[in-house]
Amino acid sequence: MKTTGRDAKTEKQDDLNEIPSRRSFLKLGAAAIAAPALLSSAAALAEDGEDDDVSAPVIPPSPATIPWVERLPDAITPLQTIEHLLPDHKVQADVANGECGRDDHQRYDELCPTEPVMYELHAIQRNWVFNPALPAQPVWNYQTKAEADRTADGAPLASLSTVIRARYGAPVMLRMHNDLPQEHQGFGTPEISTHLHNLHCPSESDGFPSDYYSGDKSGPTLSGPGSYKDHFYPNVCAGYDEVNSDPALAPYAARDAQGKMIGDHREALGTLFFHDHCLDFTAANVVRGLTGFYLLYDELDSGDERDTNPKALRLPSGAYDYPLNFCDRRFDLSGKLYYDQLNPEGVLGDKTLINGKIEPVLNVAARKYRLRLLNSGPSRFYAFYLVNSSNAVQPFTYIANDGNLLPAPLLNQTKVQLGVAERADIIVDFGKYPAGTELYLVNRLRQEDTRGPKDIRTPGTRVLKLVVGNKVADYSRIPAKLRELRPITAAELNNAKVRRWEFGRKGGLWTVNDKIFDVQQVSAKIEKGSCEIWELDSPSGGWSHPVHIHFEEGRILSKVVDGKSVPVPPHEQGRKDVFALGESSSMRVFLRFRDFAGKYVMHCHNMIHEDHMMMVRFDIEDDDDDGSSGSV
Repeated sequence: MKTTGRDAKTEKQDDLNEIPSRRSFLKLGAAAIAAPALLSSAAALAEDGEDDDVSAPVIPPSPATIPWVERLPDAITPLQTIEHLLPDHKVQADVANGECGRDDHQRYDELCPTEPVMYELHAIQRNWVFNPALPAQPVWNYQTKAEADRTADGAPLASLSTVIRARYGAPVMLRMHNDLPQEHQGFGTPEISTHLHNLHCPSESDGFPSDYYSGDKSGPTLSGPGSYKDHFYPNVCAGYDEVNSDPALAPYAARDAQGKMIGDHREALGTLFFHDHCLDFTAANVVRGLTGFYLLYDELDSGDERDTNPKALRLPSGAYDYPLNFCDRRFDLSGKLYYDQLNPEGVLGDKTLINGKIEPVLNVAARKYRLRLLNSGPSRFYAFYLVNSSNAVQPFTYIANDGNLLPAPLLNQTKVQLGVAERADIIVDFGKYPAGTELYLVNRLRQEDTRGPKDIRTPGTRVLKLVVGNKVADYSRIPAKLRELRPITAAELNNAKVRRWEFGRKGGLWTVNDKIFDVQQVSAKIEKGSCEIWELDSPSGGWSHPVHIHFEEGRILSKVVDGKSVPVPPHEQGRKDVFALGESSSMRVFLRFRDFAGKYVMHCHNMIHEDHMMMVRFDIEDDDDDGSSGSV
C-alpha cells in the first residue's frame, strides 16, 4: 500500500488547531494503514476523561525468530572524514547547488576559523535482514556515498551502525543528503530533518521538526527545498561565552589544540546520537532505520586508554568502547516491518533490535569494555540486567547517564533502566570470566502497551548474548572520579524564572499545557544567558513521558510521585537531557540557556506522543537579535 506521505502531513498541518477534524483524520488514516494486520480493535481508550474514541489496533505478535545466530562485529568502524566538501560561501545555504533553504550558520567564522572536520552521509533505502527467520526487506539508513554506491544494485547493507567519533575543539560540518525514494511504499515520509541529540549547537543545525526537506519539498521553517543540508556542529562545550567573559570561570575552560577557550569542560558530553526528526513522522522514519551514534571526546574522556596525559580518565577505548542501539520493532505475519503511523496509541514493538539485529551475539575479549547503551525507541522502556546462563545477576560499573559522565562511578550496579532516548554508559569487566562463558543482557521491565512500563518481572527476555573469549591486554581503568559538576548557586536559583509544563491528553491527542504543537507558536521566549527552572508535570495516571529538552542539559532539583517527594536516584543526579516522567509524577529541572539563539523544541520522546503533538517550541533570543537566528 502506498502511503500519501506529505499529503497526510499537509492535511494534519491544516487541521492543527481543529482537534475534532484531526481526530477524524487520524481514525480514518489509522484504519487504512492498519488494515492488513488488524485482527480486531481494542476498546476505546478514554482514561483522560475526554471523548477519546481512537482505538488502538490489536495486531498479532511478530513471527518467531532464531536466537543467537546473528553476530555483531567485534569492533565498530567509525565513519571516515572526507577532504573536500564545502562551497566558498560556508555560512549561507548553497541553494544554487541544491542545498535546502536553511538559515545562516551562527558564529561560523568565530567558532570555525579554519576548515572543519567534514563528513558526508546519505539517507537511503536499501535491503536489510533483521534475523534469518525474517525476509530481506527495505530499510532506511544513513550511509556514506561509497556504501550507497555499493548497494545501489540492490545488494544488502553491511551495517546499520553508523558511528561518528568527534572531538571537542574540532568543529564538524556534516552534509546530509536526502536520497530516499519519493514514491516509497509503506509508512514514513521521504522528507528528513536530522537532529543530533543533544549537541550544544545552533538552532539551524539542530533538526527542528519543520525544517524538513527533500529535492522538491520543504517545511514551513525553511525557505525552500533541496537535496541536502549542511549541519554545523561547533563541538564547543556549553558556557562558551561565560568562560570567555568571566575570569572566575577561566580555570574550568575546555581548550582546543591552539589553546582557545571553547566552553566549560564540566559541560562536556560523550554519548550522543542522531536521528530523523521530521514533523509528524519522527517515529515512522526512525522505525524505518534513521538513527546513528555521535561520540564526543575531550582531554578528560579522551578515547585512549593509553593516554599519557595525567588528566585523562583512560576508560576502555577503541574496539572495547562499544555503542549498542536498542529499539523496539513489530513485524507482520509475513515478517515485514510494521508500523501504524497515524494512531495516537502507535505500535509497541515485541522484538528488540540491537544495532539492527534480533537476538544477536557479541564476542568479547576477557577484559574491560565500555558499553554505551541507547534506547532509540520509539516507545518501549527497558530495565537491563546482565546475567549468566543460570540467570544469576552480574555486577557492573555505571559511569554515564544520557551521555554525561557522572561525578564518580557507581560501583556494583545490577540494573540500567532506560526510557526512550535515555543512554547509559557502563563498564563490564569480562576479564573476571573464563573463556567460553556465556552472558546475556536481559530486559525485565514488563510493558504491554505504548503508554509506559509496568513492573519488573523475572527472568525477563534475553536480547543480547555475550560470549567471553581469551584475555587480551587491558590498559584501561575505572578512576575514582569522573567529571565534576558545575555547582548551581543560590543566586541562580533565586533569579531563575519558573515555567510549568503539563504533559497530558486532550481530544485523543497528546498535549503540553492543553495545547497541541504548532510550529509557528512560540510557547516560551528565553533570554540568552539566563537560567530557568522548568516544572515538568504528568498529572494523569497510566502514561509515562520521557521528556527531552533540546539544546541544553538540565539538573533535576526535586521529584514528586503520587504527591510525595522522592529522592533523585544517584544515576540521575548528574546532567541529563531526557527526564522520565512516570505515572502521576513531576520534577523540577534547572537549565541554563547559553551561546546560541533561535528556535528549539521540548517534547515527549515517546515518539508516538511526539508525532501526535506533545511538543512545544521555545525561542532563545539575543539582546541584539536581528531576526536571523531562525525564529519564525
